[in-house]
Amino acid sequence: MGVGPDADKVIAIMRRVAAAEIMPRFGKLSPGEVTEKCGPKDLVTIADTLAEAALGEALTRLWPGSVAVGEEAADADTGLLQALAGDAPVWLIDPVDGTNNYVRGVACFAVIIGFCAGGDIRAGWIHDPIADTTIWAKEGEGTWLDTEAARRRLRLPPPKAVAQMTGSLGYRWSKRLKERLKAGIGLSVPRFVRYGCTGREYMDLAAGRLDFAAYTRLKPWDHAAGVLIYREAGGIAQVIANERPYRPQPAISETTLLLAPNQACWRGLKSTLDLPGGRATS
Repeated sequence: MGVGPDADKVIAIMRRVAAAEIMPRFGKLSPGEVTEKCGPKDLVTIADTLAEAALGEALTRLWPGSVAVGEEAADADTGLLQALAGDAPVWLIDPVDGTNNYVRGVACFAVIIGFCAGGDIRAGWIHDPIADTTIWAKEGEGTWLDTEAARRRLRLPPPKAVAQMTGSLGYRWSKRLKERLKAGIGLSVPRFVRYGCTGREYMDLAAGRLDFAAYTRLKPWDHAAGVLIYREAGGIAQVIANERPYRPQPAISETTLLLAPNQACWRGLKSTLDLPGGRATS
């Protein structure tokens, strides 16, 4: 379908790597196969590093002249993100999104792949290795759900009233909103959840099981693919500080991203949630 990387070939690579490197180790990691990066809540496993290497090798071979930027490599050398400002197409790779869940044996993690060119996200894939399903999109071609048996297009359902929505909101923000309610500020607020896996949240956003989400400290491997998938399903993804559409940046962006079914819902949620904008990016 269309130009750019062959969607089926990318899905096949993700499934193959997940089957070889991720699923055999799920629930079977030894203490020596899990290490801390910046603290006890920031973990990396042997599955992350091996899957990232395998994905990077296969994807750059699929699209000659492209470069791979994986989460673990970029965590060690943030300068690698400058590839997003270069001329070569870039694969953004999160080999095991939701590593803390993965380590604890919680069946909520994902593989995320984004394909960027000219500073924009052109295609994105999110694979759930537990269910063996993939949600993906190409720019201008819609959002699609692939299972072993079938492929179908995803479109967002009609939006609900803000007070009837369920969305992903960080603990600190939801706590602040609850404090405002206790202070007697009259608000009709939505229900909040957090999966501990951004990729799985994006899958549920595209499928209409979540109505909105807000994220800060934006790492491009977490959000580029998911934002395109959500947009192609009909949603809005804008940075609060400047109300511009999200674009992957060659750095970790200290700003806030809000996703909603349409512009009216986006503005209603922005007003209701009163989220900090952070520093705007271009």
